Amino acid sequence: MDYIFTLKYRLPDHEHDLDALVERLGSGGCDDALAGIGQAGRLALEFTREASNANEALLSALADVKVIVPDAVLFEAAPDFVGLTDVAQVLGLSRQNLHKLMSKHRHSFPVPVHEGSASIWHLADVLAWLHAKGTYQLEPGLAELAQVTRQINLARETAQAPPLPADIVAMLN
Repeated sequence: MDYIFTLKYRLPDHEHDLDALVERLGSGGCDDALAGIGQAGRLALEFTREASNANEALLSALADVKVIVPDAVLFEAAPDFVGLTDVAQVLGLSRQNLHKLMSKHRHSFPVPVHEGSASIWHLADVLAWLHAKGTYQLEPGLAELAQVTRQINLARETAQAPPLPADIVAMLN
């Protein structure tokens, strides 16, 4: 199965020749990725990687990039963080229709990761909710992919976070 996902990196300061970097990526195993280098110091790689499962696809891509650009720092794996517009696009609905669905089921719709003028959800949570509703046709492998990208993002954040005091950990369990 083909899995389509994006890995976003902060590049090390010594990576000045972006054309050469893209060439190295292509010849080093990332020839299945489109490179976006529009923002200074950043690299986005949109992969279409064939694998038996999403975990294998993502781990092989992460490993390939690590070999080619060992000092690059992953800051996001996508699809994971989404707004209503993103979810509507995945489902082929209008944003307004999805907003109506969310409002109609406000007590069971997943809680956002961030709520504000633009709320953000984990795509895996929204897809699991939609799957439970049973009324929407989801792209094969998308829920699995969203779950793995979420795990990667959470693991990255956890690795960077200072340890929590025991009393706070006790309140979370």
